[in-house]
Amino acid sequence: MNLNPSKIKIEIVFAGRSNVGKSTLFSGLFGVDVRKGKKPGTTIKPNFFQYRDLLLTDLPGYGYIHGVSKDFTEKIKDFIVHYIENNHKRIIAAVQVVDGKSFIEIVERWEERDEIPIDIEMFDFLNEFDFPVLLAVNKMDKVEKRDYTLNCISKKLGMIPPWTNWRHKIYPISAKKGEIDNIRRALKDVLRKNKRDELLKVFR
Repeated sequence: MNLNPSKIKIEIVFAGRSNVGKSTLFSGLFGVDVRKGKKPGTTIKPNFFQYRDLLLTDLPGYGYIHGVSKDFTEKIKDFIVHYIENNHKRIIAAVQVVDGKSFIEIVERWEERDEIPIDIEMFDFLNEFDFPVLLAVNKMDKVEKRDYTLNCISKKLGMIPPWTNWRHKIYPISAKKGEIDNIRRALKDVLRKNKRDELLKVFR
């Protein structure tokens, strides 16, 4: 869509690994079609949606993708880091989307190699700034042990279980099924706290 950069005053960003359903969530919240690459992990361009002076940004998916060079995945991560650093003063919230079904398995695979898992690295990075970070745990319809899984995720991210103590940070969702009311309410609250109630119409 056409942007009017001179009018942009505030921004909400969405970050997440490739294939976690980030773009599906973005579309579900705002009713806009999101441009996708021919295959995951092949685009370094964000998707933007501007509503008045609010910019909504769907950042490119990060992390390892089969068939995509390590150099390119590093470029994506660097782009996201620099984008956040350059625009943090206008960002009023960040939504990090993770895959509830595969999060623990992927994190433990990284830990076995004595590496910092990229989802944890991104979560810690986002929390260095003043804006709230909302963790959207997607694909919960495919998770059998719901509370156990959410407790494990919260522990891996440095939040002492039970996860229910972190309802202001952790939002279990199923974007494909449209079960996103909790994260929608949270983002509406962000706008209200910033005294921008007139922007609530951006949500579908």
